[in-house]
Amino acid sequence: MKKSLLALSFGTLGLGIAEFVMMSILPDVASDLGISLPVAGHLISAYALGVCVGAPLTVVVARTRPLKQILLGLMLLFIVGNLMASVAPSFEVMLIMRFISGLPHGAYFGVGSIIADRLADKGKSAQAIAIMVAGMTFANLIGVPFGTFLSHTFSWRIIFLITGLWGGYIFYSIYRWVPYMAPLPNTGLKGQFAFLKNLAPWLLILATMFGNGGVFSWYSYITPLMTEVAGFMPSAMSLLMVLAGAGMCIGNLIGGHFSDKFGAGIVAATTQCIISVALLSIFFFSSHTYLAAVLMCVCTTGLFALSSPQQLLLLKNAPGGEMMGAACVQIAFNLGNALGAYCGGLPLAAGMGYEYPSLIGAFFTFTGFLMLAVYSCRYERKIFKEKKLTRI
Repeated sequence: MKKSLLALSFGTLGLGIAEFVMMSILPDVASDLGISLPVAGHLISAYALGVCVGAPLTVVVARTRPLKQILLGLMLLFIVGNLMASVAPSFEVMLIMRFISGLPHGAYFGVGSIIADRLADKGKSAQAIAIMVAGMTFANLIGVPFGTFLSHTFSWRIIFLITGLWGGYIFYSIYRWVPYMAPLPNTGLKGQFAFLKNLAPWLLILATMFGNGGVFSWYSYITPLMTEVAGFMPSAMSLLMVLAGAGMCIGNLIGGHFSDKFGAGIVAATTQCIISVALLSIFFFSSHTYLAAVLMCVCTTGLFALSSPQQLLLLKNAPGGEMMGAACVQIAFNLGNALGAYCGGLPLAAGMGYEYPSLIGAFFTFTGFLMLAVYSCRYERKIFKEKKLTRI
């Protein structure tokens, strides 16, 4: 494995821990800062808002800078945000630090995807991006459970201290291993967003948002579903989350491999269809204990099997605005998180069973599948023809 790609994956590992660990340590943070759990939930929203603001802000401020330099600047923001979060004296300060920590997230994926694409061997772009994204899957597999253990055993502040220090190592790795790359062609600020005039990127952005929203409609309420409906003991949830994280790791690698072999659009559409069927099956069969666990793994595997093909597709469909295009995946991903968690909670608020969020999720993911199917039929062949001509 190229050290440069490994350095990029170190970055997504840190970003993944910073984003997802808050969901599992929220009660500890709320207790320490003297706030209610719903108020503490704003710390998750603040990070997501930072993701959505940071990507276009980076395009505006740093689009003419060398790519490696942009990554280093983003890592400095990440380091400051997490180190300051570890010593935040109040909820207000913590809220600001969470926003700052989220600013580099989407932009890092955008710039990192461009670098990974340029570093990839011929015909291996999706696999190179999958290596970069692998850090995010390992964050869910190892980093978040370990962070949760540290929070429960010692203090939640240790997690952000370690994450900030890890950011220092990421900075060093990028500085040493990622080669210099010239700035992207300066198409002007207007040119960076010109790709959004076309239908193709909107199909991909909305498919990402609905697809991810569908999974998180179900995944946001996975614990009560598995314990109250599927019949698992609460003590089994840690093992189930490890299995879910393992599925994410496997799915990420599978998605990258098959996208290079069969086409990213076809792979993304097929995966989205499988997730939709799995979520619908959860609605009907979640009371069957072990089948519920298998279907959970199918969904989490599919979630990250979509990641690298969607990242690559938006990168290729954003001529003149590659940085913004690649970052749009993370913006859509976070918007999907918010949409899914909210909509998945609606049937529960109405007094329905814990299996109903998966029914909403199935509808959302099927909508995403239709968009990806339209994209694949209309645009995939054209991209591959251009790709072959470029190689010739």
